[in-house]
Amino acid sequence: MKKDLHPDYHTITVVMTNGTEYQTRSTWGSEGDTMNLDIDPTSHPAWTGGNQQLMDRGGRVSRFKKRYEGLGI
Repeated sequence: MKKDLHPDYHTITVVMTNGTEYQTRSTWGSEGDTMNLDIDPTSHPAWTGGNQQLMDRGGRVSRFKKRYEGLGI
């Protein structure tokens, strides 16, 4: 087996946006580093069900809605 093939896994601390933190093993940074998240499952609309807006570029969204309006989408 080749030497230095696998990345160096070490323990880091991850701090969520609400201040909670946990330790995990990662290849990011070095041993004992802290990763502060800007977006996490407690704040991102994809996980929280918040309001999302679709960007309509060139009428694509409106054409899609018109095409499939009978299906109740």
